[in-house]
Amino acid sequence: MGTCVKHRLTRQRRIILETLRGVTCHPTADELYNMVREQLPRVSLGTVYRNLELLTSEGEVRTLDSLGSRKRYDGNMHPHYHIKCVECERVGDLAKDVVPMIDMTAVQAGGFKVLNLQLDFSGLCAECQKKRESVTSES
Repeated sequence: MGTCVKHRLTRQRRIILETLRGVTCHPTADELYNMVREQLPRVSLGTVYRNLELLTSEGEVRTLDSLGSRKRYDGNMHPHYHIKCVECERVGDLAKDVVPMIDMTAVQAGGFKVLNLQLDFSGLCAECQKKRESVTSES
C-alpha cells in the first residue's frame, strides 16, 4: 500500500483551485484555463491539466467524466448530484432537497466501502427550453 503524499500548494495550484471553487459551472480544463489566465496570464494549458490531475488525486477536486465527451471539474467536494443539459451540455448542481441523498451506511452494509458515488441527471436547461418553445411556436 502506498502512502498519500500531499503536494505543496504552489501559487499556480492555489489560484487554479480557488478559481474552480469560485464557480458552479463545472468547467472543462480548457474553460478553467481561460478563467485562470485572467490572474496568471503566462500559465500554460499543460500546467492547468497537470494541476487538475494532481488536485483530483489528492481529493481536492472532483472529475466529472460521465457527463459527456469532455471531462469537467468540480471544486465542491460536498456530496451532491449533477444535472446536464442534453442540448448545450451545461452542467449544474441539484439542490439536496430536490433529490434525497442515498444513505451510504445502508449501501456499505453489503460489505463494500464506497469510494465514489456518481448519480447524474439529464434534461433541458431553462435557456434551451426557451429556444425549443420559440421554435415550436414559430412553426
